[in-house]
Amino acid sequence: MSSISRSESISRLDQVKVSSYFGCDTFGWRTMQERLPKEVFRSLRKCIRKGERLSAEVAHVVAQAMKDWALERGATHFTHWFQPMTGATAEKHDAFITWDDHGGLIESFSGAQLIQGEPDASSLPSGGLRTTFEARGYTAWDPVSPAFLMNGPLGKTLCIPTAFIGYHGEALDHKVPLLRAMDYVGQQASQTLALFGHDGAIVTGQCGAEQEYFLVDLELFKARPDLMFCNRTLQGARPPKGQELEDHYFGAIKDRVLRFMQDLELELFRLGIPAKTRHNEVAPNQFELAPIYEPANVAADHNQLLMEVMKKLGERHELAVLLGEKPFAGVNGSGKHVNFSLAADDGQNLFEPGHSPEENLQFLYFLSSMLLGVFRHGAVLRASVASASNDHRLGANEAPPAIMSVFLGEQLNRILDQLESGAVMASSERKQLDLGIPALPVLAKDYTDRNRTSPMAFTGNKFEFRAVGAGQAIAVPLSVIQTLVGDALSWMNQRVQEVESTQPGDRRQAIMTVIREVVTLTKSVRFDGNGYSQQWRDEAARRGLPHARNTVEALAVWEEPQVQELFTRSGVMSTLEQEARIHVRHEQFAKSLQIEAQVLREMTETQILPVLLEDVQAKSSSLAQLQAAGIPAPALVRRAIEAETLQIDEAYKRLTALRGAIAQADAIEEIHARTASFASEVLPACQALREVLDGLEDQCDARLWPLPKYRELLAPLG
Repeated sequence: MSSISRSESISRLDQVKVSSYFGCDTFGWRTMQERLPKEVFRSLRKCIRKGERLSAEVAHVVAQAMKDWALERGATHFTHWFQPMTGATAEKHDAFITWDDHGGLIESFSGAQLIQGEPDASSLPSGGLRTTFEARGYTAWDPVSPAFLMNGPLGKTLCIPTAFIGYHGEALDHKVPLLRAMDYVGQQASQTLALFGHDGAIVTGQCGAEQEYFLVDLELFKARPDLMFCNRTLQGARPPKGQELEDHYFGAIKDRVLRFMQDLELELFRLGIPAKTRHNEVAPNQFELAPIYEPANVAADHNQLLMEVMKKLGERHELAVLLGEKPFAGVNGSGKHVNFSLAADDGQNLFEPGHSPEENLQFLYFLSSMLLGVFRHGAVLRASVASASNDHRLGANEAPPAIMSVFLGEQLNRILDQLESGAVMASSERKQLDLGIPALPVLAKDYTDRNRTSPMAFTGNKFEFRAVGAGQAIAVPLSVIQTLVGDALSWMNQRVQEVESTQPGDRRQAIMTVIREVVTLTKSVRFDGNGYSQQWRDEAARRGLPHARNTVEALAVWEEPQVQELFTRSGVMSTLEQEARIHVRHEQFAKSLQIEAQVLREMTETQILPVLLEDVQAKSSSLAQLQAAGIPAPALVRRAIEAETLQIDEAYKRLTALRGAIAQADAIEEIHARTASFASEVLPACQALREVLDGLEDQCDARLWPLPKYRELLAPLG
């Protein structure tokens, strides 16, 4: 595959097996096995699988092999690729050059350079962990996530996935808490498996994150300041046709879009990203890409890389990739369904029910740990996906509500109810769905239906967390999920030992007792109905389930003592690291709304209102010409002009109110009060202005309107 040119490879994509070139741009297991001495390869693999520290000698050999491989493939620079608390990725490129003993230039890359880098830690979000004069920070190689090559206009760059920490070891990124959470849940799950007779098992969190996105024509995108700077339209009248006919979902993919998708998949496969599924989503010009499962930290890296590659390739195809959660009013927003499971090193999926789920105590135990985790810490699960843009999506008819509940399905709920009452049936074989059509096979019925309105749904052998926003870093919710499951397993394991101490020799009964206790305790968090309904909101309130309706309420959850204690006792984040993230999240929320408000203000002042005045003037002039020619002026036309003039006046009033709200919020220094002001004053002022502007768009001469309309942005990309 490496001898095939890029254009040839794209045109021949359907003629080449993906397996023949998958991961060819990564320094993965296959490449390492080919290039490293056997002892070094074994040592590296052992370190990675068991989480042990690499020796300097092994690191040096790996670095030399990695450098040679990268140079052979056209790399000129290397970078430590990391995920600061911006939600995006960061990189600083260094050339593979140094002076030799004779003053000549040579290519060089050492083990020390592989293991550790030193970016500036003060210029990235730190939440006060690093001040302006405390600039030192470190990047540390994550050997589990393979290094990869990124193409540039005139060469390639070797990208080394790393963690980002401060001078004193504090986590300054999203990866360090994720790695700690993976270690924590892995340890607790390993102890759980020991209760079931599986000693020494290594358990790893697994993830497959489905990515939704919109595509729009690049030229139209560039003509919309709100899309460019805010990832969503701040003004836009709804088109006559949106998704009402439900004809886009799973529809035939247009050639222009399919060409982009195929080009994207080629890049992803070369980078070792296992893109599995592609299809049209619900809204016009909305699509989805879903990968196969990987270790959680690799999945998080790959999802960040996926978003970068999508945007870059989109421009190559004259398309803009929109990853905002709600880019268009009136149609579905975009999410990122984070599918999560736990896998043991012997191949067991610990959320796999097996042939008879009520007989599978191990499955029921792990299932109960998720129930207990969401029951005890559902509020922080909601807080993990809180953002200004996701607020527009959660609770709408394409995303789960902000109330955290768990969907299990009819059969599993029945089993748990029987466990609670102590009347478990002997067996519950998998039901069959006979379609009644002789030409089609009889299909095995899954243990659960699907519930699109549930934020945490069990879907056969995994849990699907559906509340994550399309543009968000999945490392944050993955850290929370694994922490709360690990915490639940820790409590349950200890409880089994306590019960067993009173019933020596009967571990199965002790395990059953604990499962029954958890099932009884967590009944309030199980819900299989319509999560969009007012009845559920009322019922959830009666059950005492937390409901953070917006980001301001959700951010307050992070400051609750029981939440902070959860992360400190698990070792996932220290109190200082949590406080830093709270500060960063407040700043990001306030700044996002500040940018949106200023963009809307500027669009209104410099683009929309001047055109509206021109429109009224032109209509009035035409009316005057009719009157001058002795033609009676239609009364309805006069009234329409008068109504438009009144609406323009109202727009000026609301624009003035928005200016005042911005100034008031900007003057507040205390971060919590500032966030609250942007949420309670600036955001409503933006919404009020938009309401009148959207109405005026429908009244204005379309030839004058300065912005691409929804009907253009959402037109099929043929």
